Amino acid sequence: MKIQPRQQLLELWEAAARASYRDGVWNWGGRDGSNSISDAEQLLCFMYPAYELPAFRLDTPDDTSDDVLTALSVLGDPMGIPKLLLDVLGQYLRKYTADDGRPLFSGGSYFRPQDEEAKVTPEQLQLDVVDSFSMSVTLALGTLGFLKIFERSVRREKILREIGELRELAGKRLSAAMTGLLRSFTFHTFDPGSTEGRALLRTVNQTGAPERRVLDDLRRALGPVRAGLRDLTHGLDSRKKEDLEENKNLLFECGWTWGIVKDAPDVDTRLDIGPQPKGVAVDRPFLYFTVNALVGIADLFSERTRNLGLLNDDQLTLARAIQHRWDLTQSYWRTIATFGRGVWPLEDIPWRTVDERESDYYSLGVTAMVVQSLVKNRSADVDLDRVAGVLEELAIRARITRRAVADDPPVRMHSPGVAINLHGSDTLGPHLQWVVSDFAITLLKRTIWAASIAQNTRIRERLLTLADQIWRHILLRRHTDGPAAGLWDQPGNVFGDIQTRDQETSWYFTERVVEFLVSAAKSIEGPPLRSPQLVELAYQMLGEAEHLLDHELVKRPLLPGQTIQPKLGSIQASLQRARAIISDRPATRRR
Repeated sequence: MKIQPRQQLLELWEAAARASYRDGVWNWGGRDGSNSISDAEQLLCFMYPAYELPAFRLDTPDDTSDDVLTALSVLGDPMGIPKLLLDVLGQYLRKYTADDGRPLFSGGSYFRPQDEEAKVTPEQLQLDVVDSFSMSVTLALGTLGFLKIFERSVRREKILREIGELRELAGKRLSAAMTGLLRSFTFHTFDPGSTEGRALLRTVNQTGAPERRVLDDLRRALGPVRAGLRDLTHGLDSRKKEDLEENKNLLFECGWTWGIVKDAPDVDTRLDIGPQPKGVAVDRPFLYFTVNALVGIADLFSERTRNLGLLNDDQLTLARAIQHRWDLTQSYWRTIATFGRGVWPLEDIPWRTVDERESDYYSLGVTAMVVQSLVKNRSADVDLDRVAGVLEELAIRARITRRAVADDPPVRMHSPGVAINLHGSDTLGPHLQWVVSDFAITLLKRTIWAASIAQNTRIRERLLTLADQIWRHILLRRHTDGPAAGLWDQPGNVFGDIQTRDQETSWYFTERVVEFLVSAAKSIEGPPLRSPQLVELAYQMLGEAEHLLDHELVKRPLLPGQTIQPKLGSIQASLQRARAIISDRPATRRR
């Protein structure tokens, strides 16, 4: 891999610190203004590497690396950096807490009216959105872990009090975000003969088999997911589960809608989260928001969360309910995407949704869920090989690894991006949209995820080669001057048709670059792949060398008092070391 994640992260930290902290003041907001998601993304550019990578730790001042201190020198010295982060985290947590104590998860300036002439109403700006729930889970867990470790280095009573207050605020925000995720999960049922049913059957039927047989096979394949959905509690309307149970002929989709579902019941919990707001979001899952929810939810049951004991008993109850939905959603989408014995539906690009909309972005969303499922289950390389083909095809179609021509439609996925209609938002004002432009970096994240679990050297090399190609594209999109120099995103650097030249940082895009670099660093930390053929060859070579050594030991005369000649003894020690490491590193010479 040519990415060099440590060096790239240090350069990104230096640029992000310079952009965020000017004249002794923390500057919130970037290209899209300040809101609960953008501000969390800005903070995660610092917090995420700090708690995921030991070499980037900021919570133990005495152990902070010199190159990290150099990169973040604008923020202060080893003790000044975590103290500044305390202050900034406090600003964020207090800013997005309402007067009644309820944590706020509004989309704010990320909401766009479908009609450019319309104006978003104040009520719409305050609508909770799934992206904020997901980001808040990651940020709150990172904050709680940071506070837990940093507290050990603190003696001043004032700072200890601040840590205690932030722990309470972060815990409350985490609980509220988990509750929001439960109330924004949904499943949508439909008849096989409906427009949605026919669209789904067309998607899964890649061999032209009789529809009756495909329908029966699909029902059997989705049987465990259907049973799991019927058992769900917390935040779901019981009438939906009754419909699913009473009519076993219905097909369905499951996942997360864009916000709290309209008429979603309150979650019964003893946790202090303030009043639970009413929802307006349409009761149907969205691919984009489902993928983002799954990414944030994974942090709830990560090894770090368990080891540090970041969840209390009541939060663990919510986490188990969320994990159940996480498992069901992944199982559903992997079943749909890989259904049948021939070509996978996922390989039939672009993906078609049940409302008969087609887009390469939808293919990327489904691919993301399949890759996440493969990572979780450490799946066979035969599946990874097929996924690699989809990722390569998407990179070509999005003009990432191929040159774009004039007026090339795929360029619009990068700028202005793909607009997602937020159905239900029009009950409070004009119809809203959510515009996403993260295709390239999301593709890169899924590619490195897949490479991290490949056990076949050919497949891993194929995926890493693709990752290097996409990364070169991403690097070209960095700002080269102005306050955002060294950060993202300036797609006009790559695509000549894009005339827009932004001066401010897109924390939305930059934070996803940080996630990728952290994933790349963690994948490099793992052991190298072991080729069975190489291991067998190493054993054959070692066997021959040991045989020759034994031959020499038999025929060489010894001086009085010697058991073995010094030179042969050195050879024997080397061969013993070789046998000790041969299974793990058959091609490595260790002195």
